[in-house]
Amino acid sequence: MIDPFGRNMIDPFGRTISYLRVSVTDRCDFRCTYCMAEDMTFLPKKDLLSLEELDRLCTVFIEKGVKKLRLTGGEPLVRKNIMHLVRQLSRHLQSGALEELTLTTNGSQLSRFAAELADCGVKRINVSLDTLDAGKFHQITRWGNLGKVMEGIDAAQKAGLKIKLNAVALRDFNDAEIPELMRWAHGRGMDLTVIETMPMGEIEADRTDQYLPLSLLRASLERQFTLADIPYKTGGPARYVHVAETGGRLGFITPMTHNFCESCNRVRLTCTGTLYMCLGQEDAADLRAPLRASEGNELLDAAIDEAIGRKPKGHDFIIDRRTSRPSVSRHMSVTGG
Repeated sequence: MIDPFGRNMIDPFGRTISYLRVSVTDRCDFRCTYCMAEDMTFLPKKDLLSLEELDRLCTVFIEKGVKKLRLTGGEPLVRKNIMHLVRQLSRHLQSGALEELTLTTNGSQLSRFAAELADCGVKRINVSLDTLDAGKFHQITRWGNLGKVMEGIDAAQKAGLKIKLNAVALRDFNDAEIPELMRWAHGRGMDLTVIETMPMGEIEADRTDQYLPLSLLRASLERQFTLADIPYKTGGPARYVHVAETGGRLGFITPMTHNFCESCNRVRLTCTGTLYMCLGQEDAADLRAPLRASEGNELLDAAIDEAIGRKPKGHDFIIDRRTSRPSVSRHMSVTGG
């Protein structure tokens, strides 16, 4: 079911697709244990769309009704000349066609780019941070430096960027730290969202050992804090509560215990021009071929419409002892979560 006037993308279940997540690179300067193998093989640079091609693709999606655009990776800020793309895309903010341009980052490069991001009209960003313990941070990221991330968060707040922290809840690693992380985030005016680990890509760790249902985490938190459900939304899948003791917001993203597929308004574009209609399904559409087939956008427009017409109702994620293989073979860094 596609809008006959081309103004909106509506999937077979009547959901309007208004949120595009774009993975500008599959490369990252961390190797988080729940996300990547340590010895990753990345895409050859020749396979990547140019920044100009990414801009053209994003512009077509905006013309088709996308209102929120999030740049992801890998780590988006390690893509060479990434700020050229951000500045180009910011014209859609100025025209009013795009309501929000944002990104998800590990924070390692933020001290370099925070001021310029703010200058381009980026108002808020997500920073992935699973622990405040420098030793454990290095352990979970393998290559990361917590001090560098803290410098980045300082620079972002100084530049006026609003920050939401994302933490993946991992059993017997950071579950006991979530209260401290939440108090720290709320004390600095930042929201915190906790996320269940997802079965994507082959990693060295056993995800059944890592997996912590957020229903258990919430029950644990409610022994210390007063959590009240609130209708606050940022356009993504998180469900939020207000924490009386800190005055801040805490979000829960629960793809495993309580999926959020019924309200999914998102599609994901990779740096090679592959469109995934669902994070938890393998079905995808090649947009690179129609993009490069002509200077006009008619073929690309039709390919997007065909892909949206195949968007599934939901994902098939599962983690248990009987299912050792990941639900989808690609790593999280390919589609950016």
